[in-house]
Parts: sequence; structure tokens; C-alpha cells
Amino acid sequence: MIDTQVPRSRALRVTGVTRSFAGVHALTDVSLGVEPGQVLGLIGPNGAGKSTLVNIMSGYDLPDSGSVTLDGDDITRAKPHIRARHGLARTFQHGHLFSGLTVRENIVVTAIGTGQHRKAAGQTADTLLDSFGLTHLAGHAASSLPHGVERRVGVARALAGSPSYVLLDEPAAGLNEGEIGDFSDNIRALRDRGLGVVLIDHNVRLILDVCDRIHVLVEGKTLLEGTPDEVRGSEELVEAYLGRSGSVHR
Repeated sequence: MIDTQVPRSRALRVTGVTRSFAGVHALTDVSLGVEPGQVLGLIGPNGAGKSTLVNIMSGYDLPDSGSVTLDGDDITRAKPHIRARHGLARTFQHGHLFSGLTVRENIVVTAIGTGQHRKAAGQTADTLLDSFGLTHLAGHAASSLPHGVERRVGVARALAGSPSYVLLDEPAAGLNEGEIGDFSDNIRALRDRGLGVVLIDHNVRLILDVCDRIHVLVEGKTLLEGTPDEVRGSEELVEAYLGRSGSVHR
């Protein structure tokens, strides 16, 4: 049970998490954390363990060992809806929208599910649609959306419950350069509002541009963590992630 009575240090933290599937380590002793008003980038090549880590952080999988804490409370074995109720939201790589509802209805339903009355939920939806440049698509069926737009709706929907922390799983996939620029502004706005953001994406330029710190996973282990400038100059990252010599540039 999550104790809401005792003051805690504010952060979403993973400590010493290990996870194996059929004897193969997907994650080995991984630790990281994000504080309110901070954007943490999580990068690594395919198969690095990023999705497994996000699933463990959000309650869709359990670690073999290690812990997940939310503002000091142990949520390692809490169900996803319990974590959501206490301020942790996430997106998915493949949308997970309600295909039979419109774009606006997807956000309204999510807001109502977090306890908002219908009128307030509608206002929340309209604000988020405007923020993400989706107002003109409010009445469109979710099933009709291009992949990139579906990702943006997924992010807006994740924010409908006013979370304290949000995990964004490849939200920029399918976006063009202009849309990525707008999305970067959205991420900065979330940080300025005091949200803790974990951003997982293959777009290294986006990660370097908007993140305060970057955590690099390779073969389920932490390769390095540092500021964008520290990561940009890392030859370890280039060899493991890009497979060539040189440096990582914006």
C-alpha cells in the first residue's frame, strides 16, 4: 500500500532493477531517477532493455529484484492503475487509443477516469488539444489517425489526469521535422510546469535538445548517464549505440 501520510523526497526512482526472460538478462542492476521539473532521456540500441524498464516503472511488468519508488513510496508491485492514481502516467509505442472514440473523446474519457467531472474533463481535453495542435482533429475517429498523430494524441491523453510524472515511449516516431520542433516545445512546457518526464526515443537530436540528463542502456546495463554535453562527447556511446567512431552531434 502507498503511504500518503508521511512526507517523502519527491522523485520517481528505479534502484538496482534486474529482469530476466527465460534465463536471459533484459536488465541488470539498473538504477535511475527523475525529479519534478526534470526531463530524463533514456536511449540505447534496439534490445537494450528500454521498453522492459518502462514497463517495470509503470507496473506492466515486475522486476526479479530491485525497487521502484514514487516520491519515496515503494510501488514496485503496485498495479498500473494504482500508480496512475498517485501521479504516474505513460504512453505506448502503438497508441493504445480507444479506436471507437474520437480524438477528443479519448482524452475526455481518460480525464473522467481520473476523477474529473464531465465539464472539467471537456475543458481539460480542449486545453490539451490546443497545446498539441490537435484541435482540428477533435472530432476525427482515433482509428483513422496517421501513426505520428496517434502518438501525439497518446501524449495528450496521458496528461489528462494531471500527472506528476510521465513516461513517454517513442512519442516522436512518425513526426516530421516541424512537428518534432513543436513537440520539443511541449516537453519544455511540461518541465516548466514541474512535471518529471522520462523520454524514450531513437531521435538522438531530440533527446540532446530537450533533456536535462540522459541515461544510456546497452544490453540491459547502464553504459553511462550524464548531461547532454557529457553524452554528446562520449565515444562509448558512439561505439555502442551508433556502431562507428566519431562524436554525437546535434
